[in-house]
Amino acid sequence: MGLANSTAGLLDSVWPRIRGRLDGLTDNEYLWEPVPGCWSVRRHGDVWQVERQVPPPEPPPLTTIAWRTWHIGSECVNGFTQLAFSTKALDLAEREWFPTASAALAAMDAAWAVFSKCVHDLDDEAITKELGPAFGPYASSNRADLLLHVADEVIHHGAEIALLRDLYAGLQGAAP
Repeated sequence: MGLANSTAGLLDSVWPRIRGRLDGLTDNEYLWEPVPGCWSVRRHGDVWQVERQVPPPEPPPLTTIAWRTWHIGSECVNGFTQLAFSTKALDLAEREWFPTASAALAAMDAAWAVFSKCVHDLDDEAITKELGPAFGPYASSNRADLLLHVADEVIHHGAEIALLRDLYAGLQGAAP
């Protein structure tokens, strides 16, 4: 098995596990703020946007499930698909996201489908190609490095979402 197949295999095992933890997500859970001052998705005029400050304050605020679904689906998966493969699934403004869980999950699924197809189209030569100037300080990294970073982001933030769901369920008196 080559590098391209190994990397695609890792992503193929990560996504269903994380995505499965989002099944049944309600709008109340999606927007739940476990502590005051959370960054979330809020209406700004006619659009819904994530709250964000660059660079983030220290310590950064806790983020809601809504914010984390944006980070995974739009900023990470869709953003890297656009940079690395010159295609995208979502046509959203930089911080635009959805006010409902169902719309966010549909967008995440769409972004993942396009990203996954791009990953599966890579061969061992293409996966070692340098990312290039669009990736700034990571320009000399290759696509395998990027795909491992995406796996890390999805695992990391997916686990945080799972924990938030468990906490929410526990506070509602339901078993996680």
